[in-house]
Amino acid sequence: MILTGVLLAVLGLGLVGWFAARGRARLLHTGRGSIHSMPGYHAWHVALWIVFPALIAWGAWQAIMPGLVDGAVMADPVAAQLPADAMSRAAILSEAKSIADNPDAVAFNPLANTLAGPVRDAHGRFGLIGALLVAIVAVAGGGWAFTRIRANFPARTRVERGVLGLLLVASLMAILTTFGIVASLVFEAGMFFKDVSPIDFLTGLHWSPGSARGDNLGDSFGAVPLFWGTIYIGAIIAMIVAIPLGLMSAIYLTQYATPTIRKWLKPMLEILAGIPTVVYGYFAALTVAPIFRDFAASLGMANPSTESALAAGVVMGVMIIPFVSSMADDALAAVPRAMSDGSLALGATKSETIKKVLLPAALPGIVAGVMLAISRAIGETMIVVMAAGAAANLSANPFASMTTVTYQIVQMLTGDQEFNSPKTLSAFALGLVLFIVTLILNIIALRVVKRFREAYE
Repeated sequence: MILTGVLLAVLGLGLVGWFAARGRARLLHTGRGSIHSMPGYHAWHVALWIVFPALIAWGAWQAIMPGLVDGAVMADPVAAQLPADAMSRAAILSEAKSIADNPDAVAFNPLANTLAGPVRDAHGRFGLIGALLVAIVAVAGGGWAFTRIRANFPARTRVERGVLGLLLVASLMAILTTFGIVASLVFEAGMFFKDVSPIDFLTGLHWSPGSARGDNLGDSFGAVPLFWGTIYIGAIIAMIVAIPLGLMSAIYLTQYATPTIRKWLKPMLEILAGIPTVVYGYFAALTVAPIFRDFAASLGMANPSTESALAAGVVMGVMIIPFVSSMADDALAAVPRAMSDGSLALGATKSETIKKVLLPAALPGIVAGVMLAISRAIGETMIVVMAAGAAANLSANPFASMTTVTYQIVQMLTGDQEFNSPKTLSAFALGLVLFIVTLILNIIALRVVKRFREAYE
């Protein structure tokens, strides 16, 4: 409630400052060339100086307020009843904060109910102090900007620089997020590799984290079966299905289909991309998997399993057909019409033109679509859970049950277990390997695209 009220108050002050600044700037505007910047720029200059310093001040206060609240609660006489153990004390304080936010919650420790009152009082007191601080900063910023309203003040330049800074910050968010993800993966994976040798992890053939005991942890964390399952299901079986069907559908839609047929078929094809993966998982488990099980039994296999890499890979391939088709469609449509017309004018047939002219020219876009499809496939989890199983098997038999890296990451990070155990930290090691593999694939794709683009140009 306090946060919402502060945000609304800051926006309200900004709106008031905007109208006040525009009104004052209009008094300075007596004709063409009489003022450096139009009144609207002066209005935005004042509004930005009201809103952004206030938001920065509120964010900084929110960062330090939990420590102030904890200090105020610990200074309360009731806090003397807290146990000396740090973990128990932290648990009771956390429970007291939950009750302070939700009075209807039930406390497991009676002392938490007693501390809820001091926590609520401290939180309210420091929240009001923060709101007052934000108001002071907003008024100070707006007042300073309001005194800058003069005929020769370059408000337009200042506003444009401010907007440019905001755009720069927005563009850096993706880069900073990537660095944060990598740093987190490297740090947690480093903790895992303190207990398990990277060589054993990357070359071991046995994956059984649940049986890890003693000093021989490397014997239970061999990730080769997971890597193989990921490649076999997502990059081999799924691509065998997705690449031919996606590419042929793109060729048909761009070169052979009439406008009416394309108008109906392309949206129907792209609907596949909007179907939730859990629906594909149900389809794989209840429809496709039994068909492949019966087919395996007809081939003479003993006790074939319903869970198989083939069922998961085929359905995964169907799921990513729109990615390949859409990228190939756009790449083929971007080829200059003069190239195909010239080929046809020289006597080539339509199929020869597609094979000799259009596909080589559109290859960079097609490769990009294939790489996007592979990245999508190796990151899929739900279909693997429901159709391929959880067994870490190292086998080339498509009818065998297998698992992938993504499924194991989910399994390691869910459930009631210690976060700093090797079993849990192995998820970060798997994630780091998956990140590196994806990065290498993207680098290779960029080099292929660059090579063929240079040859085409």
